[in-house]
This record gives sequence, C-alpha cells and structure tokens, in this order.
Amino acid sequence: MNVILMGYRGTGKSSVGEKLSRVLHLPFYDSDTLIEELAGKTIQEMVGERGWGVFREKEREVIKSLATTMESVIATGGGAVMDQENVDVLKKNGVLIWLTADADTIIERIKTDADSVKRRPPLSHDDFLQETVKVLEERTPVYRRLADFSVDTAGKGIDEIVGEICRFLEKCR
Repeated sequence: MNVILMGYRGTGKSSVGEKLSRVLHLPFYDSDTLIEELAGKTIQEMVGERGWGVFREKEREVIKSLATTMESVIATGGGAVMDQENVDVLKKNGVLIWLTADADTIIERIKTDADSVKRRPPLSHDDFLQETVKVLEERTPVYRRLADFSVDTAGKGIDEIVGEICRFLEKCR
C-alpha cells in the first residue's frame, strides 16, 4: 500500500513525506519534482509557456506511473486530486492522507519558502491571500471527501505530524 499525501501547497507534503519515508523505510516520490524533471523546467516555466492544461497532462502521466509503485510515500501536488482520473489510480493502491493548515499558516510558509515561490505559479489573478482562501474553499470539500485520514499541520513539528500518520497506519494493518 502506498501512503499518499495530499493537501494545499504549504501544508507540508514534501517535508513530511521525506521524513515519513525515512521512518517507514520506504521510497519517497514528490509528483511535482518528477513533473519538473520530466519536463526539464519548473512548473512556473511550464505553465507560463504552455498553460495549466499541459501541466495537468504531465501530472496525470506522472501520477499514473507513481500509482503502480508498491509501498511508497507519495506527495502529490495540491490540485492533483481535483482530477478524478488521478484519484482513481491513487486510491487503487494507496491510502490518502490529507495535510491541512489554516490560510494564515499556509501563506506564511509559502512566503518563507523561496523555492516554492520560485517554482510555483499563481493559481489565479487574485492577490495571494484572496487566491489562497478561494482555492482552499474550492478544494477543501474534495480533500475531506477523499481523505482516509487527516492531520492539521499548523503549529506542529514534522516529527509530531509523522507520528500521527504512523499511528493511523498501524491501525490500518
């Protein structure tokens, strides 16, 4: 069974995924990183040059490939589970863990992560706060419906979050 981390950008999917994979002794894959490697450019460059549609096509391709792995930790991009095709392939061989945080926490994390700002384009023409609130409102019901388990990452360290996930996974076995 794969452990799939989903949630909005800035909720800790990559950081938690890296640590979780070490604790569980499983390989870790970050779908956004793999998409960038496949395309040979950042997501921001890809979207700027060819649009979100091309990015989402690459994302489906990468997720389809990742979903065939066994016993991996996979961090998906924030919008990956908005595509039913992605959900269908991920659910076949995985448990979906939703990492959550409030909008203020997310915004603070993204602002202090220079790499994220550099690599990830805006999702709308709204200012950063409006965009975050709006997209969270759209995605939260989907994340909630799909989640096998959720962890609020606001105010918690990575070890605490990983511990919560591990305790849940123990109950699944």
